[in-house]
Amino acid sequence: MPRFTTVALVAGAALLARRAVRSRMTTAPLWPMPALDEPVSGYGRGSTVPRKARVTARTTRADGVVELRLEGRGLPAWQPGAHIDLVLPSGLVRQYSLCGDPADPAAYTVATRLIETGQGGRGGSREVHERLHEGVEIEIRGPRNRFPLVDSPAYVFVAGGIGITPVLPMLRAAEAAGADWRLVYCGRSRATMPYLAEIESLGRAGDRVTVVAEDETGYPDLGFLAGVPAGTPVYCCGPDGLMDAVAAAMPEGAAPRVERFSAAATTGGTPFEVELRRSGRTVRVAADQSVLAAVREEVPGLMYSCRQGFCGTCRQRVLEGEVDHRDELLTDAERDDSMLICVSRCAGERLVLDL
Repeated sequence: MPRFTTVALVAGAALLARRAVRSRMTTAPLWPMPALDEPVSGYGRGSTVPRKARVTARTTRADGVVELRLEGRGLPAWQPGAHIDLVLPSGLVRQYSLCGDPADPAAYTVATRLIETGQGGRGGSREVHERLHEGVEIEIRGPRNRFPLVDSPAYVFVAGGIGITPVLPMLRAAEAAGADWRLVYCGRSRATMPYLAEIESLGRAGDRVTVVAEDETGYPDLGFLAGVPAGTPVYCCGPDGLMDAVAAAMPEGAAPRVERFSAAATTGGTPFEVELRRSGRTVRVAADQSVLAAVREEVPGLMYSCRQGFCGTCRQRVLEGEVDHRDELLTDAERDDSMLICVSRCAGERLVLDL
């Protein structure tokens, strides 16, 4: 009997423990992760679960642009506009739009342009060009889609340079659906514009594609956007200057759907304070400083990666204060109590973080 009592007590304790863990998980701010004693970053959701993929093909698509075919098991399905994270051999995390075929379940295709440091590059594209060759295995996360293609009988697309990558699957989908579409594709020269031959082939029916090579014809004429019928979605991806020009050319009250190469600037506005509730410290964030940079002066081991508001590594729970969200990752629901401190700022004078 004593042995039976012991077994019963152990089983009962295990059941209570499981219930307690389940309760903590369902009430945790970073569900599906359990509420831990130490704050944690934004890993763990389905879109950020690491997976292994191998480079099985590498193709030059234009001057300075390489395309990679990444094959792996159990790759999640995706739709036009989606992107994935590449965890590079050095540990850098970079985001690239998927530009292959969503119907191919065994592989993802991405393309990247080499951007030198003096042109704003931060080393990621150079690492892709120099180290990701056939046979190399890397970690990927995603896909995520903040640039989805909505159902519509007609579309207008404007792409600049490597900004064609998220747009290309959209063109294929629009053509397959029989939609009426138009594309303005801009670049420094034809030699620098990836997928140009395929795009011109898609657009031959009805002269749907306008190619604007700056060394031939200068900048694009976007005046036609003022006459786009109400309700017709306008998609734009490319340099900030191009996206600003597209927005300015739209009819009053209309705005394009855009995909940026980088998140909105982390600086600007006024200084503010951030209280780190768990550690009992308060830091001052200058107008020309990110929250991440300021907080890491007090918490040097704080995790981060992309510093562009894409990967979610630096995600922290917000206990008090209004956030100026500038990321490209969190959903509206997640923004209620979280922020990516690498790019987002305070909309007032003070934030309190669960740190």
